[in-house]
Amino acid sequence: MRAEGRAFLVEHRGTRVEVLADRLVDTIVRDVPGYRAAGLVPRADLWLSCLDNIRRVLDLLAETVEDGALSHDPASPALQAARATGRRRAEQGQPLDDVLRSFRMGGRMIWEDLLDQAGDRLGADDVRVMGTALWEVVDVTSSQVAVAYHAHERAVVRADEQLRAELWEGVLGGRAKDPAFAAQASRSLDLPVDGDFVVVDTLDADVLAAATTLAPHASAWVRRARSVVGVVLLRDDDGRAAMAGLRVVAAGPPVHPFGVSGVVHGLGEVDAGHRQAVLARESLDGRGGVAAFEDRLPDVLLLSSPEISARLVQVWLGPLLALSESEVGPLLDTLRAWVVAGGSPSRTAELVPCHRNTVLNRLRRVSELTGRALSDQAPPLDLELALRAHRLGAHRTGAQRWGVSTSTIRP
Repeated sequence: MRAEGRAFLVEHRGTRVEVLADRLVDTIVRDVPGYRAAGLVPRADLWLSCLDNIRRVLDLLAETVEDGALSHDPASPALQAARATGRRRAEQGQPLDDVLRSFRMGGRMIWEDLLDQAGDRLGADDVRVMGTALWEVVDVTSSQVAVAYHAHERAVVRADEQLRAELWEGVLGGRAKDPAFAAQASRSLDLPVDGDFVVVDTLDADVLAAATTLAPHASAWVRRARSVVGVVLLRDDDGRAAMAGLRVVAAGPPVHPFGVSGVVHGLGEVDAGHRQAVLARESLDGRGGVAAFEDRLPDVLLLSSPEISARLVQVWLGPLLALSESEVGPLLDTLRAWVVAGGSPSRTAELVPCHRNTVLNRLRRVSELTGRALSDQAPPLDLELALRAHRLGAHRTGAQRWGVSTSTIRP
């Protein structure tokens, strides 16, 4: 630009910034409904922001027309002012569209004021260069507003997710027995402190579909390292409607085993409900479907007592399990059928199936191996428990049942 043009810009920056700020604030409050109606941004805050950004835009405009190129240096005060505005408006909850609209209004107002104040002091080439540069500056500063605004939103989401994850782990770890913690968890998870709940544990689930299917039962869900956990608020005393909804969810696809606790009262008992749900799920041995804790008490008893389960398996099945796979398989099948048949060799033969004498020979073989007589009376309870424990793998210790939270989901 000519010397006259540069001198004009320096003069304009020195005399018109506050006038433009007053005018822009009045225009924004009048024409942008979000600023006028919501009341999220105090007028004094808006005025200071307009003043700072107009000054920085004019500074960047002068640099651009003098250097012949727009600087994108993130350390530029003009860009820092734009980012500060974006971050501040995000904190206040002002919609981004309204913020960007105010920046466009400011750009247009600056341009009109430049033309009005310039009169015939600037030539056509100077006006063209100045106009092109101004709208480049407005575009760049507006983009920085949006970048900072979205960065703040992402930070808030991450902080909220972290807090929810910590609250979930606290609830599942028993901290909701503390009334203050329970109240905080209740607000975050949108569940009442004193409601009646069932707790669900499954390997995976479409939680949005689950929440829709379970409605009007409110539910909250969290995805952990090894499972998905849900807490379902009951609307009736026995929870039959919620169980019916869970059976629909478990039917998939995909099909996964779902463990469901008994009814627990209040967030302070959700940790106990979760332990029940895990044991109920494990009783399915990986098969799809829904297992209610109270319908699986013998199995969950074994799963919750791995040392006793291991001893039962060792006493009754240890010698059999030392045999080759081809030999142990028929013996275990026969024992299971014999227990189901209530000790009847004939009924056992039908269930296996094989000849009755084969059943008797196999039972005799088991007696020889274990040193325990198998008579025509009802099968021993501890044998039935040993077979259950072996099927469930309840005798194996060292497995980690309780996962670690990685993210939260709230439908």
